[in-house]
Amino acid sequence: MSDVIQLLPDHVANQIAAGEVVQRPASVVKELMENAIDAEAQTIKLIVKDAGKTLIQVIDDGNGMSPTDARLSFERHATSKIRSAEDLFQLHTKGFRGEALASIAAIAHVELKTKQIGDEVGTALVIEGSEISSQEVVVTPKGTSVSVKNLFFNIPARRNFLKSNSVELRHIIDEFHRVAMAHPGLSFSMYHNGSESFNLPVSNYRQRIVNIFGSKTNEKLVPVTEETEVVNISGFVGKPEFAKKTRGEQYFFVNHRFIKSPYLNHAIGAAFEGLLKQGTHPSYFLYLEVDPQTIDINIHPTKTEIKFDDEHTIYALLRSAVKHSLGQFNIAPVLDFDQDENLQTPYHLRNKPASAPGIEVDRNFNPFREETASRPKQQSSRFSKPAPQQWESLYVGLESKSSESSDNFSEVHFESDPETTSMFDDTQENLNNQSTYQLHNKYIVSPIKSGMLVIDQHRAHQRILYEDYLKNITIKEAVTQQLLFPLTMHFSKQEIAMISQLKEDLEAAGFIFDEVKNETVSVSGVPVGVSESEVSIILEALLRDVENDVPDTHFSAVDLLAKSIAKSLAIKTGQHLQKDEQEHLVNKLFACKEPNVSPTNKPTFITMSVDELDKKFI
Repeated sequence: MSDVIQLLPDHVANQIAAGEVVQRPASVVKELMENAIDAEAQTIKLIVKDAGKTLIQVIDDGNGMSPTDARLSFERHATSKIRSAEDLFQLHTKGFRGEALASIAAIAHVELKTKQIGDEVGTALVIEGSEISSQEVVVTPKGTSVSVKNLFFNIPARRNFLKSNSVELRHIIDEFHRVAMAHPGLSFSMYHNGSESFNLPVSNYRQRIVNIFGSKTNEKLVPVTEETEVVNISGFVGKPEFAKKTRGEQYFFVNHRFIKSPYLNHAIGAAFEGLLKQGTHPSYFLYLEVDPQTIDINIHPTKTEIKFDDEHTIYALLRSAVKHSLGQFNIAPVLDFDQDENLQTPYHLRNKPASAPGIEVDRNFNPFREETASRPKQQSSRFSKPAPQQWESLYVGLESKSSESSDNFSEVHFESDPETTSMFDDTQENLNNQSTYQLHNKYIVSPIKSGMLVIDQHRAHQRILYEDYLKNITIKEAVTQQLLFPLTMHFSKQEIAMISQLKEDLEAAGFIFDEVKNETVSVSGVPVGVSESEVSIILEALLRDVENDVPDTHFSAVDLLAKSIAKSLAIKTGQHLQKDEQEHLVNKLFACKEPNVSPTNKPTFITMSVDELDKKFI
């Protein structure tokens, strides 16, 4: 029998490795930017076209490479970061496996230009599908420029799995933020389709966060600092009142490397216990420095998950540090018994001497003695009450006045509602026609011929609003109500970009925008039925839905917009409805095209027949 095990060809092995390293254009951005940081670059520029599908270019002013190193960098397991297995436990660099450039070159067209400091000329390489097509000497600035074009050009199936440009661009921006926040001492800039998206100068941690997420972020940050033998903690957490319903602004950095850790995230949640509304999550930007020997960063292909030697200690220290900061800056409630006594005295009484209160006592008072006319009259005071036998005097003269006034109104007729007879004489028939009942302020119960109908009021109202807004946005006939004063809201640059994309559809839904620029959104008109206080809630919920489920090429942005607005404005569970409101909701629901399900494909009502009820009593 012939041998069946064979070695894979290099180009096949490279494409298999690329499946782990390069999942989407954002993966290429991460690898190239981390290589630039390892090359000791001070300025890093990211250029993206068509969300990275056409071009991803990273330009840095780092150390550069020699012609030999430039060619070797695209070989598998070729790296300058480690020399022996022991070096894996003393890692101070980003990439160390030697797979990134080889994997990228296997599935894209790569152009590399690099020059070392002190050299007069540099090297240019062109690689297509792991094959080096040309290598020549060029004049280029110091540092390295890597251009990745036509990602997945030789793997059409992988290219078809990429999402729409807006989705892929969001992932690229996320990776850009993570690398930029981990290294505030470096200058970063990003360009998409020729326009500048971010320009981040050299700064400290707080300024870098504000430059990325907007100037309004500065007032939301509470500093956190803790130094121990196990870990040094620094960074910021957001104030509880600015907590969001998404986990977007949550960042952990360990030794200047972004990580994801549900365990440490739970420590932050424990520190905020009792300070957050239900369903909201705090923002945090925390930097941890630990001994490289106490962590393992090689447990995940993307190196975003690491293993700590002593997770429990770091958990306790992190929770304690955040809790201490919240209390130190008067964010969390504290008990303070050392108060200034002067604060307890009103200002107009501060310099006034205290006067002894006067006490008046009736020594002849006997509660068991009957009141007599001969009893001496008590000294009147403002607290004295009329004697019990004098209560008749209060009504003297009222009898005559009432008799006089009654003559003037002797012919007063009271208007009463016209009496109507019941349409149904039978009380049971009348009971059956009482159409709806509200149960626990959550469900609407309505009797039907075969049994009863139980409607979820929140989902039912979502379906009604969804179809109304979908119709208004589609035919652009929404009715707008003008605000007396324009409403100004602040968002980050990334959120402003998303609002700009949705602006046309929002205007079709009834919103009127005065301006959408920089970090400010000004709204002067809202759809009818939307209150001014709900505008920010609607826009934040819309941005959250867009981030979690960005409309793809086969998915309508209008549909997502209608769903998001309907979910924000729908009647909430726990809201009491009057009889006419209940009946109106039921009638509107069954006038919809698809009354059976909510916009998220969940049932809006269930039916229970009399037979099913009878079985419950067997």
